[in-house]
Amino acid sequence: MTPRRVLLKLSGEFLAGGRGFGVAPDATQALAKEIAAAVDRGDQLAVVVGAGNFWRGAQHGGSMDPATADYVGMLATVMNAVALQDALEQRGIHTRVQSAISMQEVAEPYIRRRALRHLEKGRVVIFGGGTGNPFFTTDTAAALRALEIDADMVLMAKSRVDGVYSDDPHRNPDAVRYERLSYLDVLNRGLEVMDATAISLCMDRGMPITVFDIFTEGNLVRLLAGDRIGTRISAEAEKTFAS
Repeated sequence: MTPRRVLLKLSGEFLAGGRGFGVAPDATQALAKEIAAAVDRGDQLAVVVGAGNFWRGAQHGGSMDPATADYVGMLATVMNAVALQDALEQRGIHTRVQSAISMQEVAEPYIRRRALRHLEKGRVVIFGGGTGNPFFTTDTAAALRALEIDADMVLMAKSRVDGVYSDDPHRNPDAVRYERLSYLDVLNRGLEVMDATAISLCMDRGMPITVFDIFTEGNLVRLLAGDRIGTRISAEAEKTFAS
């Protein structure tokens, strides 16, 4: 069977665990365990990680120049990428960090052909530095890199939320989980899945997206094995079922 190639988008907050800030070893190891299990079954994984555990330009930038605030966030994503690389390599998973911002002492520069070669060799590739440009989120970086590496799907990892809901399921017990949504459903309803630029990019190229709970043990492997997990976003119409 040809290995499935996917782009996994992780929030930086995942690495902080319950602390809310910085990198918590137990949370990082839990993520590494799930990723390693997928690699062990032969899947090709690339990862884009955010920086919310360190920095959000809109929140922390204050009176800073907006572009400068975004660059600080991009640097923070490389910190998270290196931390996740360490956790994966402790599990014996060969990993490479590629950064859109040059910092050769800690990461390779982002080179598409080199990234593809790493994936073909079974290595996990973690993309840091966002797109390398301010005013674009790591969601957009995930969509862009997924298209560049010819991924089969973008996987949007969530924590303790098993898909996309009509409302916040923690506050509204009547919230309905969507099994399937179209890109236009997400955009028109303002559903908080990815930012609009990222969704539009995926829609233009027909890149499917699956939103799922990565902290339910084994979910990533089951999803890649073909199980119906989470919410799938594509050109197809929606289908819902009660949570």
